[in-house]
Amino acid sequence: MRALVVDHSEAGPVRFADVDEPVPSTGEALVEIRHICLNFGELNYVHQWPAGAVHGHDAAGVVVRAAADGSGPLEGTRVAVGMAPHAWAERVAVSPASLGTVPEGVDLADAAALGIAGVTALRVLRKRSVLARNVLITGASGGVGHFAVQLAALAGARVTALVGSPERVAGLRELGADRVLTDLAGTGDRFDLVLDTVGGPLVAQAWSSLAEGGTLHLVGYSSGQESTFPSGALFGFGEPRSIATYGDMTPTGGEMTDLLGLMAAGRLSAPVGLRGDWQGVDDAVRALFARKVHGKAVLDVA
Repeated sequence: MRALVVDHSEAGPVRFADVDEPVPSTGEALVEIRHICLNFGELNYVHQWPAGAVHGHDAAGVVVRAAADGSGPLEGTRVAVGMAPHAWAERVAVSPASLGTVPEGVDLADAAALGIAGVTALRVLRKRSVLARNVLITGASGGVGHFAVQLAALAGARVTALVGSPERVAGLRELGADRVLTDLAGTGDRFDLVLDTVGGPLVAQAWSSLAEGGTLHLVGYSSGQESTFPSGALFGFGEPRSIATYGDMTPTGGEMTDLLGLMAAGRLSAPVGLRGDWQGVDDAVRALFARKVHGKAVLDVA
């Protein structure tokens, strides 16, 4: 079968290859993939995976063989694959713990966009109540950011969205942002929770805007720059502030089900900013790296 595999050469980060058909264990379903979703991190840091391995974690398709042990969805069920390895192939063997059943009325392509971005946003925002609290989402025009703005607004937060340029402002107020900024300087606001996907110098800026008792969650470093703090910046009086890292790789089925339910109810939309055929994966990767995609890149598997 055809798959996108890790390519460490200059032509990478991925290439098409013919690979062996997956052989599901008794506790895995065989899913025919219809759509895959690209993530900046897994493409930009491709050297963390072995060359030649089927790449990718997010996709959606149809169960063509249910798990032999009777667990998980039945044959013919539409499913979204979330944060499961080796997902960018025509077929994949997946544990039901990493699958979410796609409800009627939810497009499979939109479901494919959830995965890493949607689950990350949901897990961070569930760390504490954000009802009537000030929440800052950095990199808000990206995949995680689009979901985080919507979910924070649904939870009753006062949402500030931060983007890198005026061109990336469009649509964020409609998703639930109360304010959209291109610079934190001079805001004077204090945030109870910051979800940061950018890293670099912005981390110190966000820390200086954190309220007493607030938490700065680091979920990405798309800037690729170092984060440094001025002398004395990490000292303070009052209720302690904290910095939290993120790397939760536990099964995502529960969160995927919750997110798909919100989509079916019309309360959450998928931020698909690029849609095409997976034969055009090289163009899609270049668009992601050039920051030309607002939201997620979803490709149809021919």
